[in-house]
Amino acid sequence: MDFTEYQHKSRATAKYPAIGHGVIYPTLGLTNEAGEVAGKIKKVFRDKNGEINDETREALRAELGDVLWYLAQVCTELNLSLDEVAETNLAKLLDRQARGKIHGDGDNR
Repeated sequence: MDFTEYQHKSRATAKYPAIGHGVIYPTLGLTNEAGEVAGKIKKVFRDKNGEINDETREALRAELGDVLWYLAQVCTELNLSLDEVAETNLAKLLDRQARGKIHGDGDNR
């Protein structure tokens, strides 16, 4: 499955309330789910000495799937292709790497 197919198929399950602009709800969901991923990773280091077992890996897979779903909905609400977002991001990172600017911070490196 590619991102275009995922974005199209996942849209059929996008049932959420309109809160002002359509991008608001999925953006809040995206940040919530990303926080859940971070919380599970935090607990791996707090409770499991940094060891990611199969159960944790499966739980992370589920949470990352939720992140992907919300990201796809944000893209759709903004009339952006998830494929194009991924391609643009990779091109940006490869350009930074080629220029020796992959490390550091800031958008304009």
